[in-house]
Amino acid sequence: MEEPWDFEFFSRIADSCLSFLSEFVDDWLANDMRVSIFKILLGWLILSLVAIHFAWKIYGNTVNDMYYRQGTGQNGGTPDTSPHLSGWENKAGDAPKTHRD
Repeated sequence: MEEPWDFEFFSRIADSCLSFLSEFVDDWLANDMRVSIFKILLGWLILSLVAIHFAWKIYGNTVNDMYYRQGTGQNGGTPDTSPHLSGWENKAGDAPKTHRD
């Protein structure tokens, strides 16, 4: 028969999360330099992410079209093989080597 879940483990995790959040709220409400710097950096991060989101929403298709290769071939405009490269053949014109088990 299966053992019951260990609720003591989950209660310890919940207690540690709750204590961390209460300490974080206490620090957040304090007016010291460390919290002020954290608030400024957090605001800058959120503002940057929102600006990137809106810029990508407006200019994303343009940027994607600039870097998408147009044309035919294996990767858009690139040819399937290069005419001046011989591949795996040696200079004598022998057949390419194959792997043997």
